[in-house]
Amino acid sequence: MLIATERLTLRRFRASDAPRLAEYRSDPDVARYQSWEAPFSLAAAEVAVRNFAASSPDVAGHFQYAAELSATGELAGDVYVRLHDNLKQAEIGFTVAAEHQRKGYGSEAVSGVLDRLFRRQGLHKVTGECDARNVASAALMERLGFRREGLLRQQTFIKGEWTDDLLYGLLSTEWGGD
Repeated sequence: MLIATERLTLRRFRASDAPRLAEYRSDPDVARYQSWEAPFSLAAAEVAVRNFAASSPDVAGHFQYAAELSATGELAGDVYVRLHDNLKQAEIGFTVAAEHQRKGYGSEAVSGVLDRLFRRQGLHKVTGECDARNVASAALMERLGFRREGLLRQQTFIKGEWTDDLLYGLLSTEWGGD
């Protein structure tokens, strides 16, 4: 289940990851476009990590990869996958701790997971969705070859406001990997 990239190890979450998960999810800038509120308590992180660890990347449902810096073992972020019941489609999401943003770790982590989804698991399509104001996430998906497939106006009510959502898709025939 491990995915090794040039600088990262993508792996199953462990109980010992909870404090670090709580730390970076508590950063208001990291949480801004996400579904959770900051601060993100240690108790919430412990529950989340237990749930993440109990799931499987090979069966339909939700799985969260821990993105660890190979050189130091530090948790730098995570990549979410929701594998559809048909096992041929998935949705993907990602979070990178603020101090590790703008260093290519997000692209590297998502690329590693996409490689597994397309090359090992044989998926046909992976989609991604982000708040239309989240230009960094949109740019990351576009760099990896995702195509913008739509804009859902005032689609999500989150943190007291209606937001527009951008929809992205990537077909297996478009995936070249890096």
